[in-house]
Parts: sequence; C-alpha cells; structure tokens
Amino acid sequence: QVQLVESGGGLVQAGGSLRLSCAASGRSFSSYAMGWFRQAPGKEREFVAYIRSNGSPYYADSVKGRFFISRDYAKNTVYLQMNSLKPEDTAVYYCAADVSLVKLRAHLGEYWGQGTQVTVSS
Repeated sequence: QVQLVESGGGLVQAGGSLRLSCAASGRSFSSYAMGWFRQAPGKEREFVAYIRSNGSPYYADSVKGRFFISRDYAKNTVYLQMNSLKPEDTAVYYCAADVSLVKLRAHLGEYWGQGTQVTVSS
C-alpha cells in the first residue's frame, strides 16, 4: 500500500521554525516530483513548494526565502524547512507526489498525505 505520511507540525510563535517531513512507503518515489500544499480555514488549498525528481526546487512567492524543500532519496522522504514563520502560514500542510510535475502543480497529484497542522501564534 502506497502511503505518504506527514509529521512535524505543531504550534510555534511568529518568527519561529518548524521542519515538516513526508515519509513515503510502498514504492520508490525517486522518479516522482513531490510537493507541499497548505489549506487554511475557510480558504482554498494552495501550492507551497515542489521538488523535482532531480532535486531542483520551486517555491510559491509567499514562502520564497523562508521555506526550503529537500528530499532524501534513500529515506524516500521529503522535507519542508519553514523559517521566519508568520501567523498567515497557519494551515494544514499536505504532501503530494506525482510523476507529472504538471499534474502535481494542478493539485492533481496521484498520492496525497493526510496532512499535518501548523499553527503560528502572533
């Protein structure tokens, strides 16, 4: 059974940092693009960052320079290092994966995790 399991969320003060992890199991994701998305209460889910199968990253403007995505091929895991957190970063963060970067960016990833809550207090 293929699964993506996020962890690392929690409550942090503004200006703080968190590192999210997305552990994949059931198959190798080395050839997949993997991404992070988030959904705040009452808002639509939005793209945060993705990392290509070759390791090159891309970020939404809202997190550029503060968030950093990386992946460990041996551990089949993708990370999201979040620094200088703001209250507007509060959301449920989801990990997703797809062989197609186009589909991933369109929120049509083949695999999705269950999400992890990040709450940033002011």
